[in-house]
Amino acid sequence: MSRIALVTGGSRGIGAAISTTLKDKGYTVAATYAGNDEAAAKFTEETGIKTYKWNVADYDASKAGIEQVEADLGPIEVVVANAGITRDAPFHKMTPDQWNEVIATNLTGVFNTIHPVWPGMRERKFGRVVVISSINGQKGQFAQVNYAATKAGDLGIVKSLAQEGARAGITANAICPGYIATDMVMAVPEKVRESIIAQIPAGRLGEPEEIARAVAFLVSDDAGFINGSTISANGAQFVV
Repeated sequence: MSRIALVTGGSRGIGAAISTTLKDKGYTVAATYAGNDEAAAKFTEETGIKTYKWNVADYDASKAGIEQVEADLGPIEVVVANAGITRDAPFHKMTPDQWNEVIATNLTGVFNTIHPVWPGMRERKFGRVVVISSINGQKGQFAQVNYAATKAGDLGIVKSLAQEGARAGITANAICPGYIATDMVMAVPEKVRESIIAQIPAGRLGEPEEIARAVAFLVSDDAGFINGSTISANGAQFVV
């Protein structure tokens, strides 16, 4: 029986690449989404991956959604916390709502995603947790105090969970992507995109599939001794 994997924000962008890569490697995947019904339906039609709609910022909705996934597919053994939003503004113009929305989704949403499945992982003595952080959680970014704070906080979650879960056979790791060729990045003006690429020693944007392959390794049995780690996937743009 294949392992059950939950990928939040798993029907678009990096999340979609993660979902399809895990499916190709034999996992039974459930992908969550927050609002775009049409995109989710198209994703399911094209891939056969079931999609589930809930807001990761809402604990009760997350818990209920996870219970539905487990009723449909079985106990969740792999969690990829990928869902995230941006509400960019220079700090002096940032509103409390912009701060709170990003904190609720990108930081509290990680808690809401992992917390309901953690007891089951401990009981079964196996679990894989991967949190998708960001290069901007490592180095900061202009007009992203809220986003950078959450992505840095995600790294703290992973390091702490690794210590708590290790004896129960659970690993928790993070990936910090740099600039990836998602629809969002490709939609920016070409001159802006060129200026971004100029800062990347590799001379190109990353591909969503490159992040997905890193996730696939971290959730595999081969990565059982890798715990509490952060993989930087940014083309050498920022070296820790």
